[in-house]
Amino acid sequence: MKKVIFGNHEPETLRQFNNCLEVGNVVGGVLCADGHYGYSQPVGGVIVYDGQIAPSGVGYDIACGNKAVKTNLTYSDIKDDISNIMDELHKKTLFGIGRKNPQRVDHSLFDDDDWKVYKEIGKHEHDELKALARSQFGTTGSGNHYVDILVDKKTDEVWVGNHFGSRGLGHRTATGFLNLAKGLQFSDKPMRESMEQPPTLLDMDSEVGQLYFTAMELAGKYAYAGRDYVMEQTLDIIGAESLFEVHNHHNYAWKETHFGKEYIVVRKGATPAAPGQLGFVGGSMGDISVILHGVDSEKSREAFYSTIHGAGRIMSRTKAAGRMNWRTRKRRGGEISEADMQRAVERYGVELRGAGTDESPFVYRKLQEVLDAHEGTIEVLNVLKPIGVVMARD
Repeated sequence: MKKVIFGNHEPETLRQFNNCLEVGNVVGGVLCADGHYGYSQPVGGVIVYDGQIAPSGVGYDIACGNKAVKTNLTYSDIKDDISNIMDELHKKTLFGIGRKNPQRVDHSLFDDDDWKVYKEIGKHEHDELKALARSQFGTTGSGNHYVDILVDKKTDEVWVGNHFGSRGLGHRTATGFLNLAKGLQFSDKPMRESMEQPPTLLDMDSEVGQLYFTAMELAGKYAYAGRDYVMEQTLDIIGAESLFEVHNHHNYAWKETHFGKEYIVVRKGATPAAPGQLGFVGGSMGDISVILHGVDSEKSREAFYSTIHGAGRIMSRTKAAGRMNWRTRKRRGGEISEADMQRAVERYGVELRGAGTDESPFVYRKLQEVLDAHEGTIEVLNVLKPIGVVMARD
């Protein structure tokens, strides 16, 4: 078994990673330098299976990923209007758990033949999930999902980036197939599970395994289309055109050939980085982001051509922001204050809209540190500094 660990990690993250390697037809695993404790499989973890797939490893936000666009603008074109631009982005970008788009958006995706996968499960499930997907199309999530305005540190070219996944469609799909794997009905209320839940596996040659893979791919197409839509909206707000695009998932499972054989590579919070393959990796709201690509080396081959998806969390949401009192809608006991967060982003020169302190720069590693840990497997092409960040409120 091939096992590669980049960077330094907490004991619970290492334990969770090693536990994943012990379940199923595992041929290898990678823990990227931005790794941290997650549900069942650590974020930043890559597990490679022979003939199996892990819905628990792909996770609930199927096809969460990043898109970056180089625009035809330079910093001088927008620097005097960045405050107004961020106000407009904050007003028009629809963030939040369960958020629906008040405008119905028609898209060819909704005519895709793969929607029939839900009819195999049941007409009610098909109709309900498709309606949910339609209602949320063009919206983004909460937590660490964002829209950023960035500037290339060498050229002053303006880039735009976004980060989110397949919304409620992905969550309901993950929940449903995890239910099926446990002998429940797709739409049953899921069982309570701990973060230490062993990987839930499906055989790829089984009916349910094939159905899950098709549903996951559909959620992936939905996430791509959603990020495209939000990107077009953002470009329209800043009055820019797209010159070049980078777009990738980082919560997904791929059929890939490694060492002469096809495997299923499950990446949770990890970016595919085959030689020449482009990726957009975001840092915190007060740190750089980068465009990178994979390089061919023995080290990268051993890592199944996988790299980081971000900087990596080092402080939990509860520790940073405190516990929420749902009666008063206020948090208490957090280590990071709103004033701390605002001072940090102002020092870095960022116009921030939205965001809770659980997403402040203090809760993440420095991106350059985790990039350095993957030296010899990737090459950084563009270093981008955020000048505007919009996220969901707490």
